[in-house]
Amino acid sequence: MDSFGNYPREKFDPFSVMLFKALQVVAFLFFIALLVMNPEAKSGKIDTKAEFIITLTWPDSHPDDIDLYAEDPVGNIVWYHVRESGFMVLDRDDRGGLNNTIVVNGKKISSPIRQETVSIRGIVAGEYTINVNHYLATTGAPVPVAVKVEKVNPAVEVVHYDTVTLDHTGHERTAVRFRLADNGNVVDVSHREKSLIQLTRSVRRTAK
Repeated sequence: MDSFGNYPREKFDPFSVMLFKALQVVAFLFFIALLVMNPEAKSGKIDTKAEFIITLTWPDSHPDDIDLYAEDPVGNIVWYHVRESGFMVLDRDDRGGLNNTIVVNGKKISSPIRQETVSIRGIVAGEYTINVNHYLATTGAPVPVAVKVEKVNPAVEVVHYDTVTLDHTGHERTAVRFRLADNGNVVDVSHREKSLIQLTRSVRRTAK
């Protein structure tokens, strides 16, 4: 063996060495290209275009109809009759056992999820009120409903999470009231009761 290399002197071929090194470089560049074309998946990440997300949930497969109401500082209210108002959007009116089934090829498919969500897509300084209402009670038993308020921009932060109990048709509760500063920061959280259903009825009577 040559003391200056790994190749026997009598079999040393410069062209073969250069070819081998070139193949190594090509293989390395191909590997880098694969990394660029296939970036690592960020599992579980969903880019949400909103400032705040308010989520109402109640027990899976529950037949009762629970509704989410949200009011912004200037009096806009979103609910099942007004799905968009101001910067707020109600994604779906979940009616419990009434609209969580579909028929596909003659077979009934059910979703157990009971959830309504309001997104707030812009910052208006002042107080927001989040209410829940037991629109239709079918079981005669109290229903625990969970309300979560998340600030999602620039990073996810849980502003409020709690469970309230509704026990009859027409039972309305204030889940949370929170106040925003001009920069979108939450500066106050309270649970003072305020009826949003009465406000929506007043608006509808005025509009007639």
